[in-house]
Parts: sequence; C-alpha cells; structure tokens
Amino acid sequence: MQDQETNWQSIILVAILSLIAVISFNSFVIINPGEAGVLSVLGKAKDGVLLEGVHFKPPVISQVDVYDLTVQKFEVPAQSSTKDLQQLTASFAINFRLDPIEVVTIRRTQGTLQNIVSKIIAPQTQESFKVAAARRTVEEAITKRDELKLDFDEALSQRLSKYGIIVLDTSVVDLNFSTEFSKAVEEKQIAEQRAQRAVYIAREAEQEAEATINRAKGQAEAQRLLRETLTTELLQKQAIEKWDGKFPQVLGGNGAVPFINLELEKSQK
Repeated sequence: MQDQETNWQSIILVAILSLIAVISFNSFVIINPGEAGVLSVLGKAKDGVLLEGVHFKPPVISQVDVYDLTVQKFEVPAQSSTKDLQQLTASFAINFRLDPIEVVTIRRTQGTLQNIVSKIIAPQTQESFKVAAARRTVEEAITKRDELKLDFDEALSQRLSKYGIIVLDTSVVDLNFSTEFSKAVEEKQIAEQRAQRAVYIAREAEQEAEATINRAKGQAEAQRLLRETLTTELLQKQAIEKWDGKFPQVLGGNGAVPFINLELEKSQK
C-alpha cells in the first residue's frame, strides 16, 4: 500500500516538473537577427516591438508573432490607361522591407506578410502605375520608360511608407500595349525610315549638283585666267622663241611677191 502511494507521488512529481519545464520553456522567446516580434496577450498586441535577443512572455495566455525584416521581393501586375486612352499592362518587381518601428501597427492592422502583399502592396502598385501612366501618352511611356519608372517609384514609396513599408527598389519586368498600337508603331517606324531615306537621297543629289556647279565654276575661272595671261607681248615672245630663223619664200596671197634671201645672194657672189 505504501509502495503504491509512493509511486503515485513520483508520478505526480514528474508531472509537476514536466509542467514547470513546459511553462518555463514557453515563457521565453528568441528573436533572431533580421527579425522583429510582436507580443500578444489574450489576443491583444502589446506596445513595443521585440528585437533580436531573448524575451520573456507570459506562458499559456500569450504568443509572439515574428516578422522578417530582411528584403522581400514580390512581382506585382498592374494595368492602366495612358493620357491618350491607350491600354498599358505591366509587371513590377518590388523590393521592400518592413519598418521595425511600425511592426506592432502592421500586426494590428494587417496581420501576416501575405496580407501585406495582397491588401497593401498590390493595390498601391496598381494606383501608383495609374498615376505614372496617366501623365504621358503610350508612345512617351515606351520611349521615356525611365521617366515612367521614376514617377511610379515616387508614388509607390509615398503610399507604402504610410503602412510601415519601405520600398528599396523596383524594376519593370514587362511592359505591353495593345496590338493596334503595336501595328501603328511599326507602320510609323517604316514611314520614318522611308522619309529618312528620301531625305538622304535628296541631300546626296543636292551635294552632287553643288559639286558639278563648283567644277564648272572652277573650269570657267581657269579659262578666264588663261585668257588674261595670254597678252599680245606674250604671244609675240612665244612666236620669236619658236622661230627657226628662216623667212618665208613669198608674201601675200594671189599676187605673191618673192621674198629675197639676202644670205643666199651673198654666197652666190
């Protein structure tokens, strides 16, 4: 009988020690680097975020929700109308992290990270894209893509900062427009290429005409200078230089008069 009582006492003691161990184990929580915790007692979130380290929590009646503070990345689709009422669709890769100071508010208002993405980031991405796209035509959205992204980033950062979400970077994964506009852009590019080709041909013809005129002017100027340099004295000088010392035998036309060669007469005498 005494042995049976002793066994029961041992069982009760073990149970009590086990319960104490479980309670003690559940009375502390470890928050790792890059994390933040929110303590809730009886379902109510307490003020004060739990940062990395060991923290006490009331056993049984409390729990700690842990949030990842490292960089998160989600791809969010969006669509909007441009200034000229053309449809644009896009997909944005959003890099963000939670502001540790605002984690308690995030826990109270949004709950889980999935809720943050679906209820905050996704709709605010859509609204920010509408703001950026409405400021320009579809052609400007494509040709000035960097400006479109800059407006989008500014609008998104302002909107998400109100919810304790810090936007680190965004990138446009995909940007598409309607088939009709794609065809119009292609036709416009073809027309521009043809126009540029026509301008090139016209300029080439103009340059060739100018070159022909310049060559003609050069030849005319050369002939004028040549005529000016061929004076009477120069012609006489050139004739004397070319004379071989012999006089012509006759002068005149029909009534030709013999020309006396004095040197020949002297030799005969």
